[in-house]
Amino acid sequence: MPLSPQRAVAELKELRDLTSDDSGAQRLAWTDTWSRAREWFAKKLTELPIEHHYDSAGNNWATLRGASKKSLLIGGHLDSVPNGGWLDGSLNILAALEVLRRFATEFNGLPPVTIRIVDWADEEGARFGRSLLGSSAFAGTHSISSDRARTDRSGIKLEDALRRCGVEIDRFAEAEKERKDAAAYIELHIEQGPVLEQLDLPLGVVLGTKGVERHIITFHGQEAHSGSTPMSARCDALAAAAKLALEVREIARRHPDAVCTVGSLKTFPGIATAVVGRCEATLDQRDLDPRILAGMYRDAQEASHRFAEEEKCTVEWSRLWSIEPVPFHTELLALCEQAVREVSGSSHRLPSGPLHDAAEVSRAGIPTAMVFVQSLRGISHNKIEDTREDHLELSVTALDRLASKTVDWILR
Repeated sequence: MPLSPQRAVAELKELRDLTSDDSGAQRLAWTDTWSRAREWFAKKLTELPIEHHYDSAGNNWATLRGASKKSLLIGGHLDSVPNGGWLDGSLNILAALEVLRRFATEFNGLPPVTIRIVDWADEEGARFGRSLLGSSAFAGTHSISSDRARTDRSGIKLEDALRRCGVEIDRFAEAEKERKDAAAYIELHIEQGPVLEQLDLPLGVVLGTKGVERHIITFHGQEAHSGSTPMSARCDALAAAAKLALEVREIARRHPDAVCTVGSLKTFPGIATAVVGRCEATLDQRDLDPRILAGMYRDAQEASHRFAEEEKCTVEWSRLWSIEPVPFHTELLALCEQAVREVSGSSHRLPSGPLHDAAEVSRAGIPTAMVFVQSLRGISHNKIEDTREDHLELSVTALDRLASKTVDWILR
């Protein structure tokens, strides 16, 4: 069957109707709704001459064997955040299915190289706070010892939720065997930001995923009565944190693609009648250039100590999490740009602020590339997430073009 971008869009709507409610998509990983989505997808695969299995980390594989064992991987994820959008992750999978159908038909079930679709398990990390769970097992970057005891809001352990779905966390490392013969990985994703819409472009080429520095910054001051303590005598931990929250915006603005966010503040004792004696702030910093990321981290630290001194406080830092920037493969980026230009007439290169499974695959040493399609209003992780249907169809065609170009590149 020839490529049908319209069919991919229709199946996206079918999945939306199956797994969403009035609040949005509810395909939270390791839940019944997520399992229902995977069962629905498995039925779509029965029409194709493929091998289907789940690996030891719960990643969902569909393999069309080719004349060469060398494999082109095309990935995405069916899980969503709670009350999420209809396209995040699922567009990747339904577009990949359409590309797989085209290869199966055009080459009578035997393409020049092996084509593999992968639906990664728990990309979002929305339930247990560990993003890229399945792809990290594949890449060998998993963190079993610290992840097994993670709990959701109901107190259910990650380890127990996985076991309910037939996955044993102690066998995660076995997923690494899926890397055998992997020659390249490509992925399509909605942008989840406003850049392409602002440029009036339907598609973009992803340079890589930004590195992340994420910390808890704790300012220590002195609790005191808010009515009797003169302003000049206060050691206000919240005042120092507030200054830093504004300063990190300026730090980010010095670099065109950088972002810095203070996303959470906790005050103690946290009552109206007391000067804040302790304030905990979270800081998230991202950029594709490791030198810029390191510089922003240094600038934020220096600013925090300056503001602590101004407010007669002290400050301490504790790293929550960090990941290095992951640039994508130079030659595949060029192929991606060719595909995007052929389909839409123009192209734009941009980094990804959100993390993606593609970054884990790239960290495993597999050449990787990504295509972005425009997001309306730049909104994602929200029920109003949307993309124009003609742009969705263009994105499926662009992924297909990129797949063909990548197959030729693998054979070379």
